[in-house]
Amino acid sequence: MIELLAGFRDFIARLLSRVDVPLMAALTALMTVSLLVQSSAGDDALHAVLAQGARFLIGSAALLLLANTTPATLRSWTPWIYAGTLSLMPLVFIFGSGRSANLWLDLGVFYLQPGELLKLSVPMMLAWYLHRETLPPSWKTLAVSAVIVGLPVLLIVKQPDFGTGMLVAASGGFALFLAGLQWRRILAAIGMAAVAVPIGYQFLMPYQKDRIMVFLNPESAPQGAGWNIIQSKIAIGSGGFSGKGWGESTQAALDFLPEHTTDFAFSVFSEEWGWLGVLVVMGLYFFVIARCLWMAMQSKDTYSRLLAGTLALTFFIYIVVNGGMVAGFLPVVGVPMPLISYGGTSAVSLLAGFGLIMSAFAHRKYMGD
Repeated sequence: MIELLAGFRDFIARLLSRVDVPLMAALTALMTVSLLVQSSAGDDALHAVLAQGARFLIGSAALLLLANTTPATLRSWTPWIYAGTLSLMPLVFIFGSGRSANLWLDLGVFYLQPGELLKLSVPMMLAWYLHRETLPPSWKTLAVSAVIVGLPVLLIVKQPDFGTGMLVAASGGFALFLAGLQWRRILAAIGMAAVAVPIGYQFLMPYQKDRIMVFLNPESAPQGAGWNIIQSKIAIGSGGFSGKGWGESTQAALDFLPEHTTDFAFSVFSEEWGWLGVLVVMGLYFFVIARCLWMAMQSKDTYSRLLAGTLALTFFIYIVVNGGMVAGFLPVVGVPMPLISYGGTSAVSLLAGFGLIMSAFAHRKYMGD
């Protein structure tokens, strides 16, 4: 019995040895903030905390598993992971559910959002492909990369889920940038995107066009589409420097702020904890991003460097988009604040992504191109 316990202890110790302690400490702090927000803002606080805690446990288990998987193994699995997650997307159009868009698959025990899984599988697939090519990317490499990224983005936007599609597209751009894409090609891509914007606008859903117009002038529809942004600004502004205190968010308690546990959870946090709390959380986010980028630079093979760097920069975009959205600087696109907003597949996929980054760093001494 003693030998069995000792063996189990050694096994756990080996698993934990692959976990980056500073990064995990920062992630745990952010998850704690999320549970505080859910206990304060949730309509059914106990259920929200327990459900979010369960998702964090599942995500942490995925992080631990992936951190102990070698990059070589992950690289060999990548095409299958990409194909598997992509194959789930057509099922969303047939069996999907959701309030304003068919985003989730009801699996009975839980809801699965395939678009969130593509935030991992697309960077993995792009890193896998670029690892095999001569860098910096040629026009041929760019064309193939556009297909790898473009197909899932089109399917996600078709749901419609513009926010997730934008993040997946951004991850593709980051991977190519980190692969050494020349500035002349970057500028050419920016020019083509600028030309495509007015064309793409014509294909947006009516409510998506309304969000853009309301972003430009929220007061034009104070009781309609502009309500969320206006109430979010009120919540943030009323928090002041030190906040009203935990559990004292009037915007959430009086139900003025819609989606106060999901997309606008950070507004509730800002009202309760003020600018001091916002600075602390932004400091944690900055540390996570900086640590992940440093870990990516320490990786010894192209696949690991590109994957870890891309996931870190995509995490940064998450923060910028949601922060800009709740402050009224960007249109409302349904992107949650990472690891703070209430969410299932999103929380698990984010933590799994950090497991991939830890794997690249933990196995750096044994890897090479």
